[in-house]
Amino acid sequence: MKKFYLMLLTIFVMATSVQLTSAQAAGIETGWLNTSQLNQGIIGVQYDVPKDKRIKLMITKGSSSYTYNLYASGQTEIFPLQQGNGSYKVSVLENTTGNKYKALYSEVVDLSLNDANAVYLSSVQNVKWSSSNKAILKAKQLTLGKSTDQEKVKAIYNYIVANVQYDYSLASSVTTDYIPNIDNTLASKKGICYDYSSLFAAMLRSVDVPAKLVMGNSTYVTQYHAWNEVLLNGKWVTIDTTVDAGLVKSNKAVELIKNSSKYTAVKYY
Repeated sequence: MKKFYLMLLTIFVMATSVQLTSAQAAGIETGWLNTSQLNQGIIGVQYDVPKDKRIKLMITKGSSSYTYNLYASGQTEIFPLQQGNGSYKVSVLENTTGNKYKALYSEVVDLSLNDANAVYLSSVQNVKWSSSNKAILKAKQLTLGKSTDQEKVKAIYNYIVANVQYDYSLASSVTTDYIPNIDNTLASKKGICYDYSSLFAAMLRSVDVPAKLVMGNSTYVTQYHAWNEVLLNGKWVTIDTTVDAGLVKSNKAVELIKNSSKYTAVKYY
């Protein structure tokens, strides 16, 4: 697990050093970028990745960049613009040698949302969900008759903490291109912290509760970690289903909301 997240950080550092030549800057191709859902704070990207190439997407606002892997499926993948309103540069990058990449295409997107939290209700690459997912149907079942967000959050939290176990085997072998699959996590009832937080965020978003998948560090664990922030009563609170699942299985008491001072966020999704 530690190896996986250290590699993610390496990718982030690498991405910030990409150079864009004038010829590449001119090579803008709007066909690969779909901005029809900007009112939800998300963009769609469709790019046919050659089998012999490593292709990434970099989304930059100011001095901050988020980097994602693109895959050869030919389907549109969805990515968040989660750094607030303003101008974003969206670039498709191709690996050249080692950790060096060149920009193939680049386009500027202007975001202006009335509700900044809309992005945290959407389905994106690493919090991917649809109404037909078994995990989403489970969320609907768990929250049936629940009238408040607090009740919905507690019902879904209790289910995940009681039913999903930490997957130490996956943690020791996970690769940098790993993306959580919420139905796989639900079916296997196992996952790493990335799976826990993706599942929790997706289930909450499906019942209209804004939720962030957060990556960074916590005093609760020694490795790079993933957890959630959830909007409750107008305030973002920290919830960690991975840590609490472990505590519950050790017959230790847990509280829904964690002390945010014990967490240092690096990335939000």
